[in-house]
Amino acid sequence: MSAPGTGRTVLVTGGSSGLGAAVVAAVARSGGRPLVLDRQAPADGVPWIECDLADTRGAEEATRRLVERTGGLDAVVTAAGIDVPGRLADVPGETWDRIVAVDLLATAAVIRAALPFLEASRGHIVTVASTLGVKAVSDATAYCAAKFGVVGFTRALAAELAGAVGVTLLVPGGMRTAFFDDRDAQYRPGPDAILNEPADTAAAIMFALSQPAGCAVRELVVCAERETSYP
Repeated sequence: MSAPGTGRTVLVTGGSSGLGAAVVAAVARSGGRPLVLDRQAPADGVPWIECDLADTRGAEEATRRLVERTGGLDAVVTAAGIDVPGRLADVPGETWDRIVAVDLLATAAVIRAALPFLEASRGHIVTVASTLGVKAVSDATAYCAAKFGVVGFTRALAAELAGAVGVTLLVPGGMRTAFFDDRDAQYRPGPDAILNEPADTAAAIMFALSQPAGCAVRELVVCAERETSYP
């Protein structure tokens, strides 16, 4: 893995907003080249492919096309994530399934498609779970199921790829992004909520990506000092 600022290519899912956009900006500032898979266009000039990550086979194909078009890959950061809080009986089945597809199944799909390129570059993977991937709460069955799944998937993947590709599990707390904007009022952070800046979490990701081959940051918890959901 290249050191920061030496032109590494990093694929970021959900790179058009929130944490993903902060990672894209951090990669670009370091002298690297970000690539994006998202439903919305990222910052001007960033190579990207429009992709609905809930279509996991489409996400695999989009990953391959984007990396082949740009000529190789050094890292993947799976920052895309969605949630629609509510009691299990009240969340439509299609919505519940979509949350798990985007947050968990697409994580595996994109990484699966990227693996040949990452093995060639001795690259790195950073998956993005959540503090709700280690602590379950009410009205979040889909999100907790998906993020608990990301934790288990990543730990198994790290064992599988040891010595070939670096794997880091990121467990972030709540951040000041648009993630909460479309929720019912009862599920939005209150005015006194303590949240992290996405740029600070992105800096932790860049630290993980900066490690030399053979040195792995296996897991990172990055949250506000008084994070109430951990653990």
